[in-house]
Amino acid sequence: MTDLVLATRNNGKIVEVQRLLLEYAPHINLRSVADFNLDDVEETGTTFEENALLKASTIARQTGLPALADDSGIAIDALGGAPGVFSARWSGVHGDDAANIRKVLRELEDVSEAERGAQFVCVIALAHPDGRHLMVRGEVAGVVRRSPIGEYGFGYDPIFQPSGFDITTAQMDPETKDSISHRGKALREIAPKIAAFIGA
Repeated sequence: MTDLVLATRNNGKIVEVQRLLLEYAPHINLRSVADFNLDDVEETGTTFEENALLKASTIARQTGLPALADDSGIAIDALGGAPGVFSARWSGVHGDDAANIRKVLRELEDVSEAERGAQFVCVIALAHPDGRHLMVRGEVAGVVRRSPIGEYGFGYDPIFQPSGFDITTAQMDPETKDSISHRGKALREIAPKIAAFIGA
């Protein structure tokens, strides 16, 4: 087994990544950044790519192990692509999903159904302590619902309805969500490359 550090403390994200890596790279021992006594990496980038690489490369250097990081969020057409890289802290408090959702719904209150388009975006960076890195991007298009619904997932899942579905990603069972989600797409692209990249 080869250790790979996942640069997040978000339990929902950890479970999602573990589920997909078990399918594509079962010989990888996934460790959370919480296993190490490290400070959170400040997301100072202006793009998903910059933040994902910043987190992965910093954690790889600090732990001496390959690290996988993602930066993801929702880009809403009517808000000019916001919240974007600020998705997790849109309400002013990092990781307060309910407050973030309330703020988005307030800002879209007067926006018509036809103009509520949005994309979930996920950029995953894989970094080696020697400085090498890989990056992939996954996206899924949809619309923002007027009220949250669903018990699964995390983040903006309760208000995001993917194109071609009449339910939110928070109403989908994990397997269905993985098959269409932005993170699922990015992980399926990068997972087959992990073993060769880290020398497992």
